[in-house]
Amino acid sequence: MIGSSLTTLLLLLIAHLAGDFLLQSAAWVRDKNARRQRSRALYLHAGVHGALTWLVFISSQSLATASLGAAFIAVTHLVIDAFKSHAPAEYVRYFVVDQALHVSVLVIAWAWLVGDGAWLGHAVAWLLHPRTLLVALAYLIVMRPFSILIALIMRRWSHGVDNSGTLADAGARIGMLERFLVLTFVLADQLVPIGFLLAAKSVLRFGDLREDRDRKLTEYVLLGTMLSFSLTLTLGILIAHWYAAL
Repeated sequence: MIGSSLTTLLLLLIAHLAGDFLLQSAAWVRDKNARRQRSRALYLHAGVHGALTWLVFISSQSLATASLGAAFIAVTHLVIDAFKSHAPAEYVRYFVVDQALHVSVLVIAWAWLVGDGAWLGHAVAWLLHPRTLLVALAYLIVMRPFSILIALIMRRWSHGVDNSGTLADAGARIGMLERFLVLTFVLADQLVPIGFLLAAKSVLRFGDLREDRDRKLTEYVLLGTMLSFSLTLTLGILIAHWYAAL
């Protein structure tokens, strides 16, 4: 029973992605952002989502249930997109909030109409398991706390480095992605990709080092990289041993 209900949820998520990213043209997006609630594209887009949802539900539910689910998804999708059309399109946070709301509505509709509450108990038990909490703690640590620690350690050299030709905050964002990948590889017991990641970043600075251009910046970047990798590897190994002991 859990397997069939989970299949329905996955089909709903696939239908949502298809409706939002495959069956919605750029012209529709522009029209929604420009005309908002008066946009014909907004209602067509909501109708597409309703139709896709109906096709998912009708495969396992009655006609009345499928129609109710389709109407619920179509109306809520229309309301969410109408509010989103008032937000600046270039901000990532609005895109993330928009998608999170749509997915939340899909989960609510699925739990309401499919009526299998066993998944909730399994999900809560997994989220509250010590292993899950331990991994979540590790990822939180390698993001902001390690960023602040590395910045404090590197502060003594940062004043002598000319980074005027670099993107604003790019180094910090790259460092977060590095640590995320390194921790993921360590927890997955895949250490070889870490070597490729370190080599790839070193190659990017090889030209500057070989030609003696901006040597201070090269050394600064490499020092920060080694510090970031070392901290994350150490934490990852400790977490992996602790995880295995639970």
